[in-house]
Amino acid sequence: MLSLDDYGHLLYLVLLLLAVGSWVFVEMRQSLGTVLRQLALWGFIFLAAIAAFGMWGDIRQSLIPRQEVLAETGQITVPRSPDGHYYLTLLVDEVPIQFLVDTGASQVVLNDEDARRIGINPDELAFHGRAYTANGEVRTASVKVDEISIGGFTDRNLWVWVNEGELDKSLLGMSYLQRWSSIEISSQALILTR
Repeated sequence: MLSLDDYGHLLYLVLLLLAVGSWVFVEMRQSLGTVLRQLALWGFIFLAAIAAFGMWGDIRQSLIPRQEVLAETGQITVPRSPDGHYYLTLLVDEVPIQFLVDTGASQVVLNDEDARRIGINPDELAFHGRAYTANGEVRTASVKVDEISIGGFTDRNLWVWVNEGELDKSLLGMSYLQRWSSIEISSQALILTR
């Protein structure tokens, strides 16, 4: 249902369209056929842009495949993203966290933002651990989470590390990945099997 403000905005847009259209008609009355063709073209472009914006969610799901959980076969399929990495969204203490799958990381590592999202305050942690990354050494703090789950697969009482340094994405390292019986890369997808 449209509010009074919505009607006001709609009226403003109609008046603006009438003013611009009148000016174009007066200025271009000598070559009205060409003007009408150009207006029709711009109208179609405008409608196409509106349609693309309105359907972007559906288009994005078609163009960018999403992770797929097949609980009956014990598999999770993670499509390769356009940047060449694999991203897996897990529930950590019932909060969805998107991880970068990193077989070079030993542990599950949360960045500051994701730690806060699951209720861990990094300002109150003791950063006694050390991790060696491509960007050098960073300090880490270990914390225990109640559960990490995806689909029908749940692991309880797991240790994760919070990174004190700059980290764009949380990392899903080998401490979690080794809980799966196999890790396979096939047809541009990472397949985890329990």
